[in-house]
Amino acid sequence: MSGEISPTGKHSGPGSSPELRASHADRDRVVDVLRIAAGDGLLTADELDERLEAALSARTLSELAVLTADLPTVPTAADSTAVEVKDVVRIEQVFSGAVERTGRWVLPRRLELAVSWCDVTLDLTEAVITQDPLRIDVAMVGKSLTLVTKPGVEVDVDGLTLVHCKLRHRRMPTPADVPTTLRVELVGQKAHGKVVVRPPRRTFRQWLLRRPARLLQAPDSIGHERQ
Repeated sequence: MSGEISPTGKHSGPGSSPELRASHADRDRVVDVLRIAAGDGLLTADELDERLEAALSARTLSELAVLTADLPTVPTAADSTAVEVKDVVRIEQVFSGAVERTGRWVLPRRLELAVSWCDVTLDLTEAVITQDPLRIDVAMVGKSLTLVTKPGVEVDVDGLTLVHCKLRHRRMPTPADVPTTLRVELVGQKAHGKVVVRPPRRTFRQWLLRRPARLLQAPDSIGHERQ
C-alpha cells in the first residue's frame, strides 16, 4: 500500500504525520469562541447550533480549526493564557463610590454582591461569557443595582426578594435569529432603592434615526411647507 488511512479517512504518505487528536480542552476552547461570537452578532442561532454540534463531535484539531477560521480571536474561558476565570468574585462596599463593571470584563462563575448604600452597575454588553448561567448572589441595601443587557442575554429575577425596593425590568425585543448566550440568575435580597434591568442607551445618532422624518427637517423647510 502507498500509505495508511488516517482517522479522518484520508490516505497519508510515508513521510506525512497523522492529524493531531483534539482533547476536551480543545473542544471547550472552540465552544467558548463560538458562544462569544454569537453574542457579538457574528453567528445566527442556526449557525451556532450547527457549529457547536460539529465542535463537540470533532476528533482532530483541523476539524475544530475550520469552525473558527472566519471569526476574530477572542479570549476564552479555556485559554488560561488569555484570561483568568474565577469561580467566585465577591464585591464588598459600604458608603463608598459606585461599583462599575463595564467594557470587556470576564464574567466569573458566580458573583456575590455585599453592598450597602453604593450604586452598582454591571454592563454585560461586551462581557466575556465564561459559562451559562451566571448566578449573582445579592445582599444589597439602598441605592441602585443596574444590569445593562443586550439581545441574547436573559435576566431571571424570580429568586430575588425585594424589600421596599422598586423593580424596573425593561425587556428589549430579541430577533428570532439571535440565540440566548447568557442567562443571569439574581438571587438573595435587595432592600430599599431599586433594581433596573435595561438595554444600552441609544446613541445620539440612533436617537435621530428613530425620530419622525418631519421633525428632522430644517426649520426653513418646515416653515416653507406651512406657507
